[in-house]
Amino acid sequence: MLAVENLDLYYGDAQALAQVSLTVPQGEIVAIVGANGAGKTSLIRTIAGIERPRAGHIRYAGRDITGFASHRVCDLGIGQVAEGRQVFPTLTVLENLEMGAMLPRARARAKRSLGEVYELFPRLAERRHQVAGTLSGGEQQMLAIGRCLMGQPELIMFDEPSLGLAPLVVQEVLHTIHALNRRGLTILLVEQNVAVSLRLAQSAYVL
Repeated sequence: MLAVENLDLYYGDAQALAQVSLTVPQGEIVAIVGANGAGKTSLIRTIAGIERPRAGHIRYAGRDITGFASHRVCDLGIGQVAEGRQVFPTLTVLENLEMGAMLPRARARAKRSLGEVYELFPRLAERRHQVAGTLSGGEQQMLAIGRCLMGQPELIMFDEPSLGLAPLVVQEVLHTIHALNRRGLTILLVEQNVAVSLRLAQSAYVL
C-alpha cells in the first residue's frame, strides 16, 4: 500500500534521513522503532508531505506521491495523528472533528463519520461542546484520532501516540489502534515503547 524507497531528507546541511526504505502492506500494522533523534518523526512528516525529500521516492497505492503537498496526501487517504496530539485548543471537540472532515474526500460522509467517531469514543460525544484545550491528555489523544478518522483515511500514521499519557490511558489508545486495524485500516506506528509496538505489529523496522 505504501512504499518508501531510498529516501534522503536534509534540514539545511544536516541529514535527517539517509536512504530509508520500507513497505507497508495493506491491512497490516507496521511499526518503526528507534532512538530519539533517529529520524522517525522526520520520516512520518516526509510521507505526509510536510517535508520535501532531497532524493528517493514515496509510492502510495502504486502512485508516486513524492513531493506532494500535505493536503493532497491527506486527500489520497493518508491520515496522520501527530506527536503531541496537535488539537486546536481554542475550538470545541465538535469543531475539531469538523475540521477533520474538510477534505474533499470526506465532506459527503461527514455526518456519518461523526456518528462513528462518537460510537468509538463516547467521551468525545459527552464533551462535544467542551473546548479542546481543557481536555485531559488521554481525551485529547482520542480527539486527535477522531479528527483523523473524520478525513476517511485508508492508512493512518501514528507518531508516538502513548507519549505523556498515563499507563492505563496508553493501553486504551493502543487497544483503539488495534481495533482500527481490525476494521481494515492500515497502520504505520511510530512508538518508543518497543515491546508494545512489536506485540501490535505484523512487522517492524529499526531506524
